[in-house]
Amino acid sequence: MKRFFHLSLSLGALLLLGTLSACTQHQTKPTAQQRVTVTFWHGTSGASEQTLNQMIKDFNHSQSTYKIVGSSQGDFANVQQKITAAAKSHTLPTMAQTTYTNVPNYVRGGFVTPIDPYLAKQTVGKIAPNFKAATQYQGRTYALPFSKSIRVLYYNRDLLKQNNIQVPKTWAAVAKAGKQVRAQGLTGLALDQSLSSEVDSLAQAAGTPLYQRQPQLTSPNIVGATHVIYDMLQAKTAKTAGADGFGNISFLKGKTLFYSGSSAALGIMQTSTPKGLHWGTAPQPSYQGKRRPAIAGNDLVLFKSASKVQRKGAAAFMQFLLAKKQTLKWAKATGYLPLTTAALKSQNYQKYLRQHPLAKPAAQSLPDGFMDPTLVGYTQYQADVNQMLSQLSNGETTPEKGLAKLQQQVKTMLADQ
Repeated sequence: MKRFFHLSLSLGALLLLGTLSACTQHQTKPTAQQRVTVTFWHGTSGASEQTLNQMIKDFNHSQSTYKIVGSSQGDFANVQQKITAAAKSHTLPTMAQTTYTNVPNYVRGGFVTPIDPYLAKQTVGKIAPNFKAATQYQGRTYALPFSKSIRVLYYNRDLLKQNNIQVPKTWAAVAKAGKQVRAQGLTGLALDQSLSSEVDSLAQAAGTPLYQRQPQLTSPNIVGATHVIYDMLQAKTAKTAGADGFGNISFLKGKTLFYSGSSAALGIMQTSTPKGLHWGTAPQPSYQGKRRPAIAGNDLVLFKSASKVQRKGAAAFMQFLLAKKQTLKWAKATGYLPLTTAALKSQNYQKYLRQHPLAKPAAQSLPDGFMDPTLVGYTQYQADVNQMLSQLSNGETTPEKGLAKLQQQVKTMLADQ
């Protein structure tokens, strides 16, 4: 009897252990109600936000382990402000949209973490070469490209036809066309409030980049490149957007031949074009025989404060966004470029470009495009450049004087980093 009692007790214990083990195994696999929440701050709005929300929804429906919760912070500038504030108050999300140039400061602040441990090498290897270089800092992958654009030239078809002007292939041709129509009260070139992208592109084409760890801002190459824009402003054949922010606003009024702007403006341009105005797109003009359009946009970063399982969820979402189907969906809906080589070369995207020729120059320009280096102090560097260029556009300085002053400012700033 005693032996039977012990046997019954042993069997009962085994059954109990089995039940507990099954419960434990069941609890470690999240149900629909127990998904790991991954918070995501971004700066998209309007149609782009609607597309992103749909992609988030599609990802959440594609698996049952993670739930991405997207939150628009209004615009890209607000996202950066929120990240800085949240880092101090220890209230960062799992991931956020930011520019890769912020990464050095984030690494120094100790609140961003490499993505490498959570993404397979072959996944990162799919990224187009012109985007991939900017994902790296100190030998680690800290940023993943997401919303990427490139500078292109918008032109007024009607005004060019009326004045027998060809779509310019060089900056010299842009300047010449502006002089040709000045007497008619027309403007040759509309520019954004910041001239940074255009001057940066010209400096790159001249062989001496505007942004460098060892800046050479008094180089004749940069001075000459800056004069291209400065001389057109002085001749009143070009104008900046001023308080409007972006040159597309004045361009769409129909009194300007060209607008040098972002390919991401394509969607806004199409929805804002007045009836009867016809325009096209072309690659950015060349300078000294080279075309070096600036690549801009935002990336995705992962924060150290997130749990390991949240980081895995964020990485899974990043991988989802890099899939050919998703990056093509994003590109077609927003005007941004596909992020992977496979997507860029796919028959699907080539067919899209044939059907939407306005998007073609951006894709054609990508092999010539460049991104600024990742360096500590870039934000201040950029602020100093923009201040100098603002003084330049207002006639308060010249390229020679402005760049000489900027050289000293930047050298001092970088030395203190």
